[in-house]
Amino acid sequence: MTPTLQARITCPRCGHAETETMPADACQWFYACKGCGALLKPRPGDCCVFCSYGDVRCPPVQLERTGCGGGCRH
Repeated sequence: MTPTLQARITCPRCGHAETETMPADACQWFYACKGCGALLKPRPGDCCVFCSYGDVRCPPVQLERTGCGGGCRH
C-alpha cells in the first residue's frame, strides 16, 4: 500500500485550513498555523499534528492500520 502524503490540516484556534505534504516515514510533532501563527502540537494519544488536526492520518499510522507497520509494499 502507498500511503497518502497530502493532508488538509485545520487550526483549532482560528479555523485556517492548509493542504500540506506529510513526511512519508515520520510523525510531525509541531505545525505553525499559517493563519494565526499558533504552534499546534498533537492531542493526547495522537502521534502527530496530522493525526490530531488533519483530514488524513499520517503515513506511519496509515501503514500500521493496513498491517504494514514497518513499511511493506502492496
